[in-house]
Amino acid sequence: MKRKPDLLWVLVIVFSLGVVTTGYTQSLWERQGDATVKVAQPQP
Repeated sequence: MKRKPDLLWVLVIVFSLGVVTTGYTQSLWERQGDATVKVAQPQP
């Protein structure tokens, strides 16, 4: 029963890293998306 808290902490750390990474990636995508939308629009 000594290993259960260790597994719990590993899951908490992995989940936290996932949330932070997702937020960071979304902010980068939004910045790049603004630039690429202007370039990708077809000229009439």
